[in-house]
Amino acid sequence: MNADKEKWILLIILSIIWGSSFILIKKSLEHFNPYQVGALRVLIAGIILMPIAISKYKLFPKKHLKWLLLAAFTGNFIPMFLFPIAETEVSSSIAGIINSMMPIFVIIVGALIWKFETTKQQIVGTLISFTGVCLLAFGGDGEGGKLKLIPILLLLLATFCYALSTTTVKSKLMEISSTVLSAFVFSFVLFFPSVIALTFTGFFSTFTFNEDNLTGLMFVSLLSVFGTGLAMMMNYRLLKVSTPLFASTVTLLMPIVAIIWGFLDGEKLSIIQFAGTAIIIAGLIFLRAKPNVIKK
Repeated sequence: MNADKEKWILLIILSIIWGSSFILIKKSLEHFNPYQVGALRVLIAGIILMPIAISKYKLFPKKHLKWLLLAAFTGNFIPMFLFPIAETEVSSSIAGIINSMMPIFVIIVGALIWKFETTKQQIVGTLISFTGVCLLAFGGDGEGGKLKLIPILLLLLATFCYALSTTTVKSKLMEISSTVLSAFVFSFVLFFPSVIALTFTGFFSTFTFNEDNLTGLMFVSLLSVFGTGLAMMMNYRLLKVSTPLFASTVTLLMPIVAIIWGFLDGEKLSIIQFAGTAIIIAGLIFLRAKPNVIKK
């Protein structure tokens, strides 16, 4: 399969998987607290990928350890906690919409850290989308709710972390295969931090095998296996066959999936938030009009 065809297939599949992650986070929060959801998501992925990590341990990139740590914690640890914390206050639809800001952060991080060139068109597109985010933050929750500024800021921070991780992987870790890189990240780098996090939440001392907890584990396991382990492998592969900006465009399609799941689960958006969503997407489409504008 040629790279151009492969990148579009990966883009569509990732959009469906990651767009469904927000509703799975919401369902997981009905059974565990946000810190347990984040830690379990990482831990389960680490357990599943452990055999690959052990069998390929000789390929561990010691010379690039600092970049691996940066990519792991910003892309696969910190956001895993920020999203559940934010979703205790905002809907899964809003979380999916805010995550669509990732291409903007890719441009910002690329320009400031990796010295990518930035065009006026990208700056204008960024400002347009930022206006949409402001409308989301001040637009309530669709049911007469109040300002949700703090969770919106947490979601923006998580999205920024994703962008930092994505650009780091593309710039420093492309020599490692996507499968092996995912295995190292979750099994070697993040396994013990997730165990420590679960310990501090009291998970191991309070967990019992009852129907409520097992249902929660089912949702978290789906989130971990598909939305974390498998999705990150595909994302690393997408970075190999495309650019960070193209890979981040997955977030253009994710809100559609997230909103559909939210609607099916009874969530509502206010008219202002619908307008904000449209403005965000319009800004992203504007800055993506020329796919080859970012060069090193």
